[in-house]
Amino acid sequence: MNAIRSVLFNILFFLGCGFWSIALLWTLALPEEKCAAIVSFCYGGYITLIEKYVLGLTLEMKGLDNLPKEGGYIIAAKHQSAFETLKLPFTKSLGYPAIILKRELARIPVYGWYFRGMGQIPIDRGSGTEAMNSIVSGCQRTLSAGRSVIIFPQGTRVAVGVDKPYKVGIAKVYRDVKVPVVPMALNSGVFWGRNAFFKKSGVVTFEFLPAIPAGLPPLQMMEQLERDIETATNRLVAAAQSQRTT
Repeated sequence: MNAIRSVLFNILFFLGCGFWSIALLWTLALPEEKCAAIVSFCYGGYITLIEKYVLGLTLEMKGLDNLPKEGGYIIAAKHQSAFETLKLPFTKSLGYPAIILKRELARIPVYGWYFRGMGQIPIDRGSGTEAMNSIVSGCQRTLSAGRSVIIFPQGTRVAVGVDKPYKVGIAKVYRDVKVPVVPMALNSGVFWGRNAFFKKSGVVTFEFLPAIPAGLPPLQMMEQLERDIETATNRLVAAAQSQRTT
């Protein structure tokens, strides 16, 4: 059954990407926040519907009360699959945050135009100092506009059970932009594997952990961030795997 659901979902997903990419071109002329709101309602809503009614996959968000009530902040999220990249930028309760992503994605004809139209932060991961400077400037621009920023501190998707060090870039951004960092754990990889064609039904959990305040020594922040995210992610993954075997 999961195989049939996955095939149907993938067909509808790519058809929907093509349809909404054309249908919403007019939103690119709007301010970033309005573009993000409309694209999120239409395209993001469509993705949520086919996830729920075709895949049988839904999202639960915990710990929203840990998000700072005032001022900008960075959400430093675990990254296990494409699922979170299809959810976080389209989430109204998070204020449609900007996500740091590979510049190659923004270069995809038509589809990639929306990353810029929605105010996302594309970077060239291979350019070292230039990439770091573009991340910091992009974060500062986004935060000054009153929006939060999503950073994947491991820099790429990491499969469940695989250890990968956190990149020091998150510490440099934290030092320069001087805002709190909210760790975010998840278990999406249990249901939607890294580069996986076949997905599984269930409930993905995003858990926002207590914010790490601005002003700590950057490496101390980074150590706490990794400890908090990995501990909570292991707990969420174990719970999801246990539910799937019962």
